[in-house]
Amino acid sequence: MPGLATTYYCDDPEFAEAVLPFVDYLEIAPDAIASFDGDRPHLRPEVIAHLREISCHVRLIVHGVGLSIGSYDSWNADYLALLDQLCAEIPVEWHSEHLGYTMVCGQFLGTMLPLPRTEQALELVAGRAAKIVDRYGIPFLLEHVVGLLPDAPHGFTDAEFANLVAAWSGCGLIVDAYNLRCDKANRGLDVADFVARLDPRHVMELHIAGGTTHKGLALDVHSRAAAPETVLLAKDILVGQPNIRAVTYEVLQEAIPVLGATQITQELKRLSAALDVCSAAP
Repeated sequence: MPGLATTYYCDDPEFAEAVLPFVDYLEIAPDAIASFDGDRPHLRPEVIAHLREISCHVRLIVHGVGLSIGSYDSWNADYLALLDQLCAEIPVEWHSEHLGYTMVCGQFLGTMLPLPRTEQALELVAGRAAKIVDRYGIPFLLEHVVGLLPDAPHGFTDAEFANLVAAWSGCGLIVDAYNLRCDKANRGLDVADFVARLDPRHVMELHIAGGTTHKGLALDVHSRAAAPETVLLAKDILVGQPNIRAVTYEVLQEAIPVLGATQITQELKRLSAALDVCSAAP
C-alpha cells in the first residue's frame, strides 16, 4: 500500500512537527531551501540540521523545479550542485523533477513548459535522465508538465513519450492527477487514455493538489485542497498503477502559511481515508 506524503516547509519548523504524525514521507524542494552566496546557491545549514533530525521519524523524498532537464542548450548545473549536497547530507529515498524546461539560453522563463514530443527531444531528455540515474544511484522520477500553450507538432502521444523516456533512461514516472485535469481543461487531453497507456512498471509516485484558473487557463498552482473530481481521478489511477510507493499532497511553499498546518493536516487525513493509503497517523 502506498504511503502518504506532503511538502516540507523550511521557514516554520513547527509546521513539520504538526504534519509528521500524518505522513510517511516529506517532499523537499532543493530550490526552496537554498540561499545564494554571490551567484552560487547553497543549502541552508539550519535546514539541513532540521532535516537530519526529522529523518529519524519520516522518510525524505526530493522534488525539484529548477533542473530544466529539457532545455536544448544545457540543464541547470546549479540545481545539480544543490542536489549533490542534499544527497550527501541526508538520507533520500528517491528524487524527481519535471519533464519540461524553465530556461532558454540561460534565461528563466518565469514558468515551466512541456517538451515537444519529438524524437530529438526524446533522445535529449532520456540521455540526461540516464546520466542522473547513474550519478545518484537512487530512483529518479519525472513528472508530466501542464501545457499552457497550443500543442507543438509531435510524433508521440503524452503517454508514449513518458513511457519511452522511462524505458530508455531507467528513470521512473510521477502521475499528477491535478496536472492531468489541468491539461484536460487547457488542451483537451484524454485523461483516461493517458492513464491507460502509461506503463505501470515505471509509475512510482502519485501527486494530488488543488489550484486555480486565470483567464480561462487551469494553472499548476498548488494552493488549495484537492477537488472531489481530482480525488476520484487519483483513486482510479491507484487502481491501475500497482507500483506507486507514495501519494503526495503538494502545496506551493507560498500557500502553506495561508492554508496553515491545521487545514493541511485535515486534508491529509481526508486523502488518507479517501485513497486508502498508509499514514503515520494513529
